[in-house]
Amino acid sequence: MKKAFYLLITLLLSTANSFAQIGGIEDSVNDVSDTIRTVFPIILGVIFLVGFLFNAGHFFGENADLKKGITRVLVFVLIAGAVVGIFTYLITIVV
Repeated sequence: MKKAFYLLITLLLSTANSFAQIGGIEDSVNDVSDTIRTVFPIILGVIFLVGFLFNAGHFFGENADLKKGITRVLVFVLIAGAVVGIFTYLITIVV
């Protein structure tokens, strides 16, 4: 009977410690999530600007190819939109 009692006390105390650790991790995750939410639009804007500058050569200059330029810009926008969608979905799940 004593062994069962000691086992029960040990299990209860070990789960109490694990709940305390989860609370600390949750606060850290919230802090990181808030930081990412503030920085992400700036990073996305820089990525769009760089992507447009790399594709701007297809619109202007001696070897301008309008169809190729529009195609590359659309592919870039679709990929960036997918990244934003996935990021937004993950943020709503985690926090």
